[in-house]
Amino acid sequence: MYRKWQEMYKSKLKTADEAVAMIRDKEVISSGFAVGHPVGIFQALTRRVKAGKLYNPTVLAACIIGESHPFLDPSIKDLIEFDSFFVGLERSSVNQGYFSYSPVKFGDLDTISGRGLRPVQVSVLHVSPMDRHGFFSTGVSVDFAWSFAKSNPNRRLFILEVNEHMPRTYGNNHVHISEVDVVTEHHVPLTHFPTPPPRKEWEMMAGYIAEMVPDGATIQLGYGGLPGAVGNALKGKRDLGVHSEVIPDVMVDLYEAGAITCSKKTYMPHKWVGSFATGTEKVYDFVKENPMVEMHTVGVVNNPYIIAQNDNLISINATLQIDLTGQCVSESIGPIQYSCTGGQVDFVQGAWMSKGGKSFICLESTVVDKNGQRKSKIVPQLYPGSFITTSRTEVQWVVTEYGAVLLKGQSIKSRVEALISIAHPDFRDELRFAARQLGYTR
Repeated sequence: MYRKWQEMYKSKLKTADEAVAMIRDKEVISSGFAVGHPVGIFQALTRRVKAGKLYNPTVLAACIIGESHPFLDPSIKDLIEFDSFFVGLERSSVNQGYFSYSPVKFGDLDTISGRGLRPVQVSVLHVSPMDRHGFFSTGVSVDFAWSFAKSNPNRRLFILEVNEHMPRTYGNNHVHISEVDVVTEHHVPLTHFPTPPPRKEWEMMAGYIAEMVPDGATIQLGYGGLPGAVGNALKGKRDLGVHSEVIPDVMVDLYEAGAITCSKKTYMPHKWVGSFATGTEKVYDFVKENPMVEMHTVGVVNNPYIIAQNDNLISINATLQIDLTGQCVSESIGPIQYSCTGGQVDFVQGAWMSKGGKSFICLESTVVDKNGQRKSKIVPQLYPGSFITTSRTEVQWVVTEYGAVLLKGQSIKSRVEALISIAHPDFRDELRFAARQLGYTR
């Protein structure tokens, strides 16, 4: 059969420019998240639009990475609409109105696609080379791209961009050569995301969290400095499991330290469950053809009911600002879009439903603004126009470098007192005064 699949592959193989020539004016093109972007196709799409041969396409994807990304070319503003489920380097274009942001919980994206709520005519996936059975893998970036390609009822054209550097992974993330219309090739190394160097504040927060993580817990970490610090603080734990939207480098460190075994997991025991891997060659190489690791869509990994099947699920997320009642703003600075909802709400809800689960929302107590002025990130009232990501009814634990406090089920008065206790000492008096003015305390 392999010869048959090879012949089919050759019959569908085209250059990126030939593939893009099959896209029609004003069509919507779905793709993936960050390293899941088919860069060769995006380069060809940009060339065709700039040449005046394609009018007003929309790319539905997320998280532009790399300063050389073709969609950051200033000459294509107003020529390609990039509609993002996440805000990375596209932040400036979103806030200028050239690109758009679609607020969603990642856990809802499979259903949004399956119900046809975001009609897509063209799907493009960045995949590993074909195996002997005719299958390709979306590898380290399954995210929402696979489900949009497979389940959207409006799809007309299905294109794969094959990259020999994309690792093949296990899980539900494969596409067969018989399903696709066009195959292109673009062989470039995956972008690396080294963990930022540690900061004292992150290490302090990580210490508070680690004290409350039992052996045998299943963890959800993101990418970045704080998740990296939490991972380092967990190296003394035993039999940890993994059920996480993101699999970062630090989880490989935990595995090598003997902290992760997945043996105590109550959902898919002995398996790491993730949706995309973000880091360096360390994690990309680790997940490659590793039977321990299963990569699924965010509609599976981020489904709160599935998350909750993991006992002692520990979720760690970050926020930008929190008010004295517990409302968390994790994606904007006032009305300016800065990040996204992502999987935060999914994992906050899933951890709450998990037997013994805990969710932690973390933030440094202060920030220095562009004028050099230090401000508290715990505030009496949110900045006007802020987008609330996690409501005060959902928040469980809040952590700063000054401690961890429980808000879930607590009164407004108790919340105020708790949050002030972990605010920066320089701002505690004014927060108490504001709380009295607002009628929260006496």
